[in-house]
Formats: sequence, structure tokens, C-alpha cells
Amino acid sequence: MGDVLAGFHAAWEFESDSVLIRFERGIRTPKLFQALGERRIPLEAIAGITLTPGKRGTVVLHAVPRAGADPLMDAAAGQLKEGGDPYRLVLPADRETLAEYYADELRAALTEDAEPPERYLVAPPEAPLHFKAYDGKASFDGKAVSFRWFWTGASSAKWKAGDQSFPVTGLSGVEWRSPEVFEGHLRLLRREPATAQPAQADQDPAAVVFGLGYGPVHESLPFAASVLAAVRASGPTPVPAAPRRDPADIADRIRHLGELHQAGLVTDEEFTTKKAELLAEL
Repeated sequence: MGDVLAGFHAAWEFESDSVLIRFERGIRTPKLFQALGERRIPLEAIAGITLTPGKRGTVVLHAVPRAGADPLMDAAAGQLKEGGDPYRLVLPADRETLAEYYADELRAALTEDAEPPERYLVAPPEAPLHFKAYDGKASFDGKAVSFRWFWTGASSAKWKAGDQSFPVTGLSGVEWRSPEVFEGHLRLLRREPATAQPAQADQDPAAVVFGLGYGPVHESLPFAASVLAAVRASGPTPVPAAPRRDPADIADRIRHLGELHQAGLVTDEEFTTKKAELLAEL
């Protein structure tokens, strides 16, 4: 192919074995797109292509990523809002015919392998990376993740544990919970922890918590993706099954959640969703 299809916030360049996505810079472009800059998506990393009507006279060309092919989407785990999905290209409706042509060309070039690949096919954001969470600064140099606690936000448990450094060889994965929802955090999952990791991220020295203005998506998600890719590249690291939670701890967290809801700090939807999640952990 080799042609370019430009839409709002991004342009897709179609090549014989991949799609090069170049994201625009501008005040209306999502910050995550600006942080990513450009991404090369091999065709083998794409499971399917859709073209659907968008909002306000637009159409949306969407490349559906193959499970396990992109560390960014693995880390996001379905938490990205529709407008923040880097695999969506929004176009004016008058380009629908052109978009349909490229959609058909891509479909014809895709393989039918639905199994997760043995390695990531899309390159992760490059280290070194860092961002500020509410309770500390997170840094990743490609080999180890470091947390340096802030005295204004870190819990006493984290202060007692001291600043932390975790080699990727000792990790089994990364848990990223969007800062745009209740209890956002980034937690490192250890392969063989000496003790069980605390349930709450603010008490876990292997986690940093987000908050208003801290750990934004465009900083914390690329960070999580880079760490996840390094963990996977270091060798097979199966994640152990999570232990069952103490019912008393669940009850305390639901009570605290109810207090936040009554104070207007948590929406009805967030309260219902989080309560269901907590009850499911029993």
C-alpha cells in the first residue's frame, strides 16, 4: 500500500506489513496520543478492522488489536475511554468511501491467527520513564522499577519500608488501574513475594497511588506498558492466583466507599461498580 489516510488527531500510513500511526500534536489531541508520538503496528498484531459511524458527521476506522500483541493495550485492560483509544482513526464522513477501501485492503492482508503471540509484536514505550504519583515518584530505567516516597502523601507503612527498587526479573506483571476511576494505582506484581501483598495500594510498598493531577493516563500507562514488556521479555512469569480477601477488610472498604459516596466524592456509578468489585473478591 504505502498511502496515507489523515484523520482527526492522527494519520495512518499503510505499508505492506504494518500500519504506521503518527499522532498529531495540539491542544485538542489527547495527551496520551501526544505522548506516544508514533507507533508501528504490524499487521500480525491486528485481529480485525471495523468502520462505523462516529459522532457529529464522522466515521471511525478501528483496528482491533490482537490479544497479547501490544503491551500498552494489555496494561490498559479495557480501561481506556473511547476517545483515548490509539487504534481508532476518526475521519470526516466525506472520507467514508476512502476509509472503506483501506479497511478492505487491511482485512485482505490480515491473518486468521487468534491465539495470543509468544511475544509482544508492538514496541513498548522506551525507558527511561518516570511520573509523579500522589505518594511517590516512580522511575523505570529498563531493568528495575524504583519508588521514592513523598513525605506529604506516603502512608506510614511505605515510610517504614523505605524507598523501593524492583528488578523486572523478580516481577510477574503489572496492575494498572486508571487514575480516572476510584482507587487508581500502579501495582507491581512480584513473582515470589516474601509476604502477601497488602490489599490496599496505599499500604503496599510495591504500588503507587494516583489522585487528582497525579499519575495521569498519558504518563502512567506508557510507564506500565514499558514495565510489562520488560517483564515478559525477561522470561515466563505466571501470575499466581490472588488469595481470597478477609471479609472484615472488604466490609471496612465498603463502609469507607459509602462514606465517600455520601460526601459526594464518588459518583453513583463509581459506588455501584466498586462495591460489586469488592463483593466479588469474597
